[in-house]
Amino acid sequence: MSMNYKIQKLTKVFESPNGEDLVVFDNLSLSLTSGQITSIVGASGTGKSTLLHIVGTIDKPTKGQLEYTDENSNYNLVTATQKELDYFRNTKLGFIFQFHHLLPEFTALENVMVPAKIAGTNDKMAKEKAMDLLNFVGLDKRMDHKPKKMSGGEQQRVAIARSIINEPKLLIADEPTGNLDEKNSDLIAELFLKVNQKTDTAILLATHSSKFAAIANIRYELSNKGLVPFN
Repeated sequence: MSMNYKIQKLTKVFESPNGEDLVVFDNLSLSLTSGQITSIVGASGTGKSTLLHIVGTIDKPTKGQLEYTDENSNYNLVTATQKELDYFRNTKLGFIFQFHHLLPEFTALENVMVPAKIAGTNDKMAKEKAMDLLNFVGLDKRMDHKPKKMSGGEQQRVAIARSIINEPKLLIADEPTGNLDEKNSDLIAELFLKVNQKTDTAILLATHSSKFAAIANIRYELSNKGLVPFN
């Protein structure tokens, strides 16, 4: 059974002390399944990051349902406990952000190993997996370099390797090319396609770039508090 994540009738309202509440999106629905890349485009401030944070259980919706199933699990993520949410994030999700959030004192290899170590993988296996992934993202000769010795594009490739070391079912990427030039953005786009083909992981990405969004099988625009098909 493949992964299926149903986001149904989602509403998010930020309450304001002056009574002018901000409705970010209203009655929004989305379905994510294994092997698919789904992109969401929209201008800054339309709520893309808020939606990804809710899907990733970093934030909570005002109303709506988040239901996740795969061959081993079934989660109602609205009613789940904090402990269940933490476990869900650590075992089912991978995250990539506009800023790579690498640990500056660690090498590329050590940075990629971190999530595996947190998950309880022993050092030898974590190192082997991290080396394989750095080779996969084209950084086999940069494993011992710390972030300050790498370009922005290289740092983001390390972040991608780190995000998939625990073999997530869903990879959530928020403006992953937002800080990169066109050449590096193209490399990252190619890498997302490689990750998708290698792992069958579902990918949900938010971007302001229609070119980057075009790599997705399913494309939406977030506007007027909802999702509309985007070509």
